Amino acid sequence: MIHATAIIHPSAQLGADVEIGPYCIVGADVVLGDRCRLQHHVSVQGPSVFGADNVFYHGGSVGERTQDLKYREEPTRLEVGDGNCFREFVTVHRATMPGGVTRIGNRGNFLAYSHVAHDCLVGDDVIFSNNGTLAGHVEVGNRAIIGGLSAIHQFCRIGAHAIIGGCTKVVQDVPPYFVADGNPAAPRAVNLVGLERAGFSKDTIRDIKAAYRTLYRSNLNTTQAMEKLRAGDPVPEVRILADFVESSQRGIIR
Repeated sequence: MIHATAIIHPSAQLGADVEIGPYCIVGADVVLGDRCRLQHHVSVQGPSVFGADNVFYHGGSVGERTQDLKYREEPTRLEVGDGNCFREFVTVHRATMPGGVTRIGNRGNFLAYSHVAHDCLVGDDVIFSNNGTLAGHVEVGNRAIIGGLSAIHQFCRIGAHAIIGGCTKVVQDVPPYFVADGNPAAPRAVNLVGLERAGFSKDTIRDIKAAYRTLYRSNLNTTQAMEKLRAGDPVPEVRILADFVESSQRGIIR
Protein backbone atom coordinates (compact mmCIF):
# COMPACT_ATOMS: atom_id res chain seq x y z
CA MET A 1 0.00 0.00 0.00
CA ILE A 2 1.91 2.99 -1.35
CA HIS A 3 0.21 6.36 -1.64
CA ALA A 4 0.40 8.04 -5.02
CA THR A 5 2.25 11.04 -3.59
CA ALA A 6 5.02 8.98 -1.97
CA ILE A 7 8.48 8.97 -3.57
CA ILE A 8 10.35 5.65 -3.50
CA HIS A 9 13.94 5.45 -4.78
CA PRO A 10 14.46 2.62 -7.29
CA SER A 11 17.15 1.04 -5.09
CA ALA A 12 14.90 0.86 -2.01
CA GLN A 13 13.71 -2.60 -1.00
CA LEU A 14 10.26 -3.04 0.54
CA GLY A 15 9.14 -6.13 2.42
CA ALA A 16 5.70 -7.69 2.39
CA ASP A 17 2.68 -5.62 3.44
CA VAL A 18 4.66 -2.39 3.84
CA GLU A 19 2.45 0.74 4.04
CA ILE A 20 3.76 4.11 2.85
CA GLY A 21 1.46 7.07 3.36
CA PRO A 22 1.09 10.44 1.66
CA TYR A 23 4.15 12.56 0.91
CA CYS A 24 6.64 10.09 2.36
CA ILE A 25 10.14 9.77 0.92
CA VAL A 26 12.09 6.50 0.96
CA GLY A 27 15.63 7.19 -0.20
CA ALA A 28 18.38 5.22 -1.87
CA ASP A 29 19.62 1.98 -0.28
CA VAL A 30 16.81 1.74 2.26
CA VAL A 31 15.55 -1.71 3.24
CA LEU A 32 12.15 -1.78 4.97
CA GLY A 33 11.17 -5.09 6.55
CA ASP A 34 7.76 -6.70 6.43
CA ARG A 35 4.78 -4.73 7.72
CA CYS A 36 6.66 -1.48 8.31
CA ARG A 37 4.30 1.52 8.26
CA LEU A 38 5.11 5.11 7.35
CA GLN A 39 2.23 7.36 8.34
CA HIS A 40 2.69 10.53 6.24
CA HIS A 41 5.38 13.15 5.60
CA VAL A 42 8.10 10.73 6.77
CA SER A 43 11.64 10.77 5.36
CA VAL A 44 13.65 7.54 5.56
CA GLN A 45 17.14 7.74 4.08
CA GLY A 46 19.94 5.25 3.58
CA PRO A 47 22.00 3.25 3.58
CA SER A 48 19.63 1.95 6.25
CA VAL A 49 18.18 -1.44 7.12
CA PHE A 50 14.97 -1.81 9.13
CA GLY A 51 13.51 -5.04 10.44
CA ALA A 52 9.83 -5.93 10.53
CA ASP A 53 6.90 -4.09 12.12
CA ASN A 54 8.51 -0.68 12.59
CA VAL A 55 6.11 2.28 12.68
CA PHE A 56 7.05 5.83 11.68
CA TYR A 57 4.75 8.73 12.58
CA HIS A 58 4.51 11.94 10.59
CA GLY A 59 7.40 14.36 10.39
CA GLY A 60 10.08 11.83 11.31
CA SER A 61 13.52 11.89 9.68
CA VAL A 62 15.27 8.55 10.12
CA GLY A 63 18.54 7.49 8.49
CA GLU A 64 19.60 10.98 7.46
CA ARG A 65 23.31 11.92 7.24
CA THR A 66 25.11 12.72 10.47
CA GLN A 67 25.31 16.32 11.73
CA ASP A 68 28.96 15.77 12.67
CA LEU A 69 31.01 18.42 10.87
CA LYS A 70 33.79 15.90 10.18
CA TYR A 71 31.53 13.93 7.87
CA ARG A 72 32.49 14.06 4.20
CA GLU A 73 29.87 11.76 2.63
CA GLU A 74 31.75 8.58 3.55
CA PRO A 75 29.67 5.35 3.40
CA THR A 76 27.95 4.81 6.76
CA ARG A 77 24.84 2.92 7.86
CA LEU A 78 21.86 2.78 10.16
CA GLU A 79 20.60 -0.60 11.37
CA VAL A 80 17.26 -0.94 13.17
CA GLY A 81 15.65 -4.10 14.52
CA ASP A 82 11.99 -5.10 14.75
CA GLY A 83 8.92 -3.56 16.31
CA ASN A 84 10.14 -0.04 17.02
CA CYS A 85 7.84 2.97 17.20
CA PHE A 86 9.17 6.35 16.05
CA ARG A 87 6.68 9.04 17.01
CA GLU A 88 6.26 12.53 15.53
CA PHE A 89 9.41 14.37 14.45
CA VAL A 90 11.88 11.78 15.77
CA THR A 91 15.35 12.06 14.21
CA VAL A 92 17.91 9.26 13.88
CA HIS A 93 21.22 9.73 12.04
CA ARG A 94 23.69 7.42 10.39
CA ALA A 95 27.27 7.06 11.61
CA THR A 96 30.18 9.41 10.88
CA MET A 97 33.32 7.40 10.13
CA PRO A 98 33.64 5.20 7.01
CA GLY A 99 32.00 1.84 7.64
CA GLY A 100 30.46 3.06 10.89
CA VAL A 101 26.99 2.05 12.10
CA THR A 102 24.32 3.63 14.21
CA ARG A 103 22.34 0.74 15.66
CA ILE A 104 18.93 0.46 17.35
CA GLY A 105 17.59 -2.82 18.70
CA ASN A 106 14.05 -4.12 18.97
CA ARG A 107 10.76 -2.83 20.40
CA GLY A 108 12.00 0.65 21.26
CA ASN A 109 9.49 3.43 21.86
CA PHE A 110 10.84 6.80 20.73
CA LEU A 111 8.44 9.60 21.66
CA ALA A 112 8.01 12.89 19.82
CA TYR A 113 11.12 14.93 19.05
CA SER A 114 13.54 12.43 20.57
CA HIS A 115 16.93 12.20 18.86
CA VAL A 116 19.51 9.45 18.30
CA ALA A 117 22.75 10.90 16.96
CA HIS A 118 25.53 9.35 14.89
CA ASP A 119 27.30 6.16 16.00
CA CYS A 120 24.94 5.48 18.91
CA LEU A 121 24.22 1.92 20.02
CA VAL A 122 20.74 1.53 21.50
CA GLY A 123 19.48 -1.75 22.97
CA ASP A 124 16.10 -3.48 23.10
CA ASP A 125 12.87 -2.34 24.81
CA VAL A 126 14.07 1.20 25.50
CA ILE A 127 11.79 4.20 26.05
CA PHE A 128 12.79 7.71 25.02
CA SER A 129 10.37 10.29 26.38
CA ASN A 130 9.68 13.49 24.46
CA ASN A 131 12.85 15.39 23.50
CA GLY A 132 15.15 12.77 25.02
CA THR A 133 18.42 13.40 23.20
CA LEU A 134 21.57 11.37 22.61
CA ALA A 135 24.78 12.99 21.38
CA GLY A 136 27.16 10.95 19.23
CA HIS A 137 28.69 7.63 20.28
CA VAL A 138 26.30 7.09 23.21
CA GLU A 139 25.44 3.55 24.31
CA VAL A 140 22.06 2.75 25.85
CA GLY A 141 21.41 -0.66 27.41
CA ASN A 142 18.31 -2.83 27.20
CA ARG A 143 15.13 -1.57 28.92
CA ALA A 144 16.67 1.80 29.79
CA ILE A 145 14.37 4.83 30.00
CA ILE A 146 15.44 8.31 28.91
CA GLY A 147 13.30 11.02 30.52
CA GLY A 148 11.77 13.91 28.65
CA LEU A 149 14.00 16.88 27.80
CA SER A 150 17.09 14.98 28.96
CA ALA A 151 20.44 15.24 27.20
CA ILE A 152 23.18 12.60 27.15
CA HIS A 153 26.74 13.82 26.45
CA GLN A 154 28.75 12.14 23.69
CA PHE A 155 30.54 8.88 24.54
CA CYS A 156 28.46 8.33 27.70
CA ARG A 157 26.87 4.97 28.49
CA ILE A 158 23.47 4.32 30.02
CA GLY A 159 23.32 0.89 31.64
CA ALA A 160 20.54 -1.64 31.19
CA HIS A 161 17.39 -1.06 33.29
CA ALA A 162 18.53 2.46 34.22
CA ILE A 163 16.20 5.45 34.30
CA ILE A 164 17.21 9.00 33.43
CA GLY A 165 14.88 11.54 35.04
CA GLY A 166 13.27 14.34 33.06
CA CYS A 167 15.38 17.42 32.29
CA THR A 168 18.55 15.60 33.33
CA LYS A 169 22.05 16.44 32.03
CA VAL A 170 24.21 13.31 31.80
CA VAL A 171 27.96 13.85 31.39
CA GLN A 172 29.23 10.54 32.83
CA ASP A 173 28.19 6.91 32.64
CA VAL A 174 25.01 5.83 34.44
CA PRO A 175 25.40 2.29 35.86
CA PRO A 176 22.72 -0.32 35.18
CA TYR A 177 19.68 -0.73 37.45
CA PHE A 178 19.87 2.77 38.94
CA VAL A 179 17.91 6.04 38.76
CA ALA A 180 19.81 9.17 37.70
CA ASP A 181 18.44 12.69 37.96
CA GLY A 182 19.62 16.28 38.11
CA ASN A 183 21.92 18.76 36.40
CA PRO A 184 24.46 17.29 36.31
CA ALA A 185 23.02 13.80 36.86
CA ALA A 186 23.48 12.20 40.25
CA PRO A 187 22.48 8.73 41.51
CA ARG A 188 19.14 8.75 43.32
CA ALA A 189 18.05 5.16 43.99
CA VAL A 190 17.67 1.66 42.60
CA ASN A 191 15.09 1.33 39.82
CA LEU A 192 12.90 -0.96 41.94
CA VAL A 193 9.73 -0.69 39.88
CA GLY A 194 11.59 -1.31 36.63
CA LEU A 195 13.39 -4.34 38.03
CA GLU A 196 10.16 -5.82 39.40
CA ARG A 197 8.42 -5.31 36.07
CA ALA A 198 11.34 -6.96 34.29
CA GLY A 199 10.93 -10.06 36.47
CA PHE A 200 13.95 -9.74 38.75
CA SER A 201 13.60 -11.88 41.86
CA LYS A 202 13.37 -10.35 45.33
CA ASP A 203 16.74 -11.86 46.21
CA THR A 204 18.40 -10.36 43.14
CA ILE A 205 16.86 -6.95 43.83
CA ARG A 206 18.12 -7.19 47.43
CA ASP A 207 21.65 -7.82 46.15
CA ILE A 208 21.42 -4.92 43.70
CA LYS A 209 20.26 -2.63 46.51
CA ALA A 210 23.21 -3.75 48.63
CA ALA A 211 25.56 -3.06 45.68
CA TYR A 212 24.07 0.43 45.33
CA ARG A 213 24.76 1.14 49.00
CA THR A 214 28.31 -0.14 48.63
CA LEU A 215 28.96 2.02 45.59
CA TYR A 216 27.19 5.21 46.65
CA ARG A 217 26.37 5.19 50.37
CA SER A 218 29.57 3.82 51.93
CA ASN A 219 32.83 5.63 52.57
CA LEU A 220 34.63 3.41 50.07
CA ASN A 221 36.32 4.75 46.96
CA THR A 222 35.50 3.12 43.64
CA THR A 223 38.39 0.64 43.77
CA GLN A 224 37.46 -0.46 47.28
CA ALA A 225 33.79 -0.71 46.34
CA MET A 226 34.63 -2.93 43.37
CA GLU A 227 36.67 -5.22 45.57
CA LYS A 228 33.74 -5.57 47.93
CA LEU A 229 31.24 -6.16 45.13
CA ARG A 230 33.38 -8.92 43.64
CA ALA A 231 34.08 -10.62 46.98
CA GLY A 232 32.60 -14.07 47.38
CA ASP A 233 30.34 -15.22 44.56
CA PRO A 234 28.13 -12.28 43.53
CA VAL A 235 25.01 -12.82 41.45
CA PRO A 236 25.39 -12.20 37.69
CA GLU A 237 23.63 -8.83 37.92
CA VAL A 238 26.18 -7.54 40.44
CA ARG A 239 29.02 -8.80 38.26
CA ILE A 240 27.48 -6.95 35.31
CA LEU A 241 27.36 -3.80 37.44
CA ALA A 242 31.00 -4.20 38.49
CA ASP A 243 32.10 -4.83 34.89
CA PHE A 244 30.26 -1.70 33.77
CA VAL A 245 31.89 0.49 36.40
CA GLU A 246 35.38 -0.88 35.81
CA SER A 247 35.13 -0.45 32.03
CA SER A 248 33.98 3.18 32.24
CA GLN A 249 36.08 5.65 30.26
CA ARG A 250 34.31 8.81 31.41
CA GLY A 251 33.74 7.71 34.98
CA ILE A 252 30.35 7.05 36.57
CA ILE A 253 27.91 9.60 37.95
CA ARG A 254 28.44 10.59 41.59
